[in-house]
Amino acid sequence: MVRQVAIFADAGYLHTGGAIALTGVSQPRERTDLNLPGAIAKLKDMAAERANAAPLLRIYWYDGLLHGRPSLEQESLAYTDDVKVRLGTVTAGQQKGVDSLIVTDLIELARNHAISDAVLLSGDEDLRIGVQIAQSFGVRVHLIGIQPSRGNQSRLLRQEADTTGEWSKEDIEQILSVKPDIGVNLDVAENQALPDDSANDAREILDQVVTGIVNSFTDNELRQAATMMPQNSQQIPGDYDRRLLLESRRIIGRDLDESEKLYIRSSFKKLVTNRD
Repeated sequence: MVRQVAIFADAGYLHTGGAIALTGVSQPRERTDLNLPGAIAKLKDMAAERANAAPLLRIYWYDGLLHGRPSLEQESLAYTDDVKVRLGTVTAGQQKGVDSLIVTDLIELARNHAISDAVLLSGDEDLRIGVQIAQSFGVRVHLIGIQPSRGNQSRLLRQEADTTGEWSKEDIEQILSVKPDIGVNLDVAENQALPDDSANDAREILDQVVTGIVNSFTDNELRQAATMMPQNSQQIPGDYDRRLLLESRRIIGRDLDESEKLYIRSSFKKLVTNRD
């Protein structure tokens, strides 16, 4: 068997478990920001440590496809050296098809004697069968969790692995951050719908929402957002559009009408362009 290691990273587990490690509670995916180069480097370091510096085949990155289109994070990773992106779907906030992708890749690489070691960052018990079959072909499986891994990883999966390791809160702080609440100050109670004739009041609130979201961006996110927006269009990237709409609806307490949607998109683009 060739001496080679592959990394299997479950992005949903990383974002969810990482946010809980940092804040103590689950956070919406749009509030977590992953340092992609840092995460890739950390995974490679972990693989080198666990697999005794075996050469890296590649990193397999598993995530859910939301609204039928890759996110900015997924797009960026797809162009990253040594990374192969595999996408399932997201239904009702839950990843679908991701575990089966991990199991299939793990078994096929083991069956073809392409790897001697597998580093697995995940926690789902459904992966156990893939671990068992890969081991039957001689592959050593190294399971990585996020503190406290005994609370967010399957006990049976941990028992099945050849070795287990854990990323601490300090490890997660190096690669993941949670964006602050946008801090909109309102005279109107949150989730209380505004009257239909309060268009001016609504726009003042929407201005605060847009400003709060843009203020929460890192410099890298600002540059990325600016480059993704066409010059002669009000279209903005889907990730940012969804966050604008969700946050606006949460604050105002109702769905936005079409004129309000156009207004926040225009305001967002103008503010991002001026900040960049």
